[in-house]
Amino acid sequence: MLVNLNDVLLDAKRRKYGVGLFNAVNLELARGIIQAAEQTGSPVIMGTAEVLFPYGPLEEVSYYLLPMAKKANVPVVIHLDHGLKKETCIKALELGFSSIMYDCSTDPYEINVKKVKEMADIAHSYGATIEGELGHVGDNEGSAEGNSKLEDPSRFYTDPKQAKDFVEKTGVDALAIAVGTAHGAYKLPPKLDFERIRTIARTVDVPLVLHGGSGLTDQDFQKAIECGISKINIFTDINVAAVEAEFRAFDSMNKGIIDLIPAAVEAIKNSVIQKMKLFGSVGKAYVGESDIESIVKLVVQKVLGILQ
Repeated sequence: MLVNLNDVLLDAKRRKYGVGLFNAVNLELARGIIQAAEQTGSPVIMGTAEVLFPYGPLEEVSYYLLPMAKKANVPVVIHLDHGLKKETCIKALELGFSSIMYDCSTDPYEINVKKVKEMADIAHSYGATIEGELGHVGDNEGSAEGNSKLEDPSRFYTDPKQAKDFVEKTGVDALAIAVGTAHGAYKLPPKLDFERIRTIARTVDVPLVLHGGSGLTDQDFQKAIECGISKINIFTDINVAAVEAEFRAFDSMNKGIIDLIPAAVEAIKNSVIQKMKLFGSVGKAYVGESDIESIVKLVVQKVLGILQ
């Protein structure tokens, strides 16, 4: 069933587990992600990012993401990640996305606050949630997110006091913070500022988001969640898993694309399941204020989704 960030992240924050966001720019990725969520009974966040539109235009991915979310027997958030333009965010909301991220993190602080506050009001009018970013998460070489590589990333880490001010002024539902990760594949192991995560988690009321999750160690993930991270963004790992599976399946020129699709979907599913187990979200699909209240709420949401 289609839900928003508050429906899955508030419980994750309270009970200290993580919910993964997995980008799905084609049907194979979406199928693998949904299968993993349903097999493990895990809530999941699925979507795309503005920089990924060349591989899957926003309106086209909405044709399968939204129906699949509504049909799923677990909570699924359909999220626009790293929306860079106001028009893009509004388009996602009009298409039915249940959540957006408006990334103004490279703007001066006051402009970031002003733009995100305006978009938060718009998103909430649609019944959707919004994620903002404070500080700036850079990009490794070859990252799909862009090329904002930072010479000294620590200069752009999120300030805890400013985080509190940002959340209060903008009304965001989740906050992406810069604590040592970067988008794309890492050449050297990143060093996360866990104490900064812990301090920000104590300072703000909303769930915290870790971008650039692919390539971190299992211990990094577990400690980040323990310190206060509730949402973790993953793309590179599942993207690579799909291609590696297709290479293994393509053992002769007699193969066609339909011979490769099942291998890709299975590899994506298995990669996502690994992350869900690591994040601790397995079996959390029907847990909320109380088990009965949560199940009733989710059933009602699914019925409403079918009727729409």
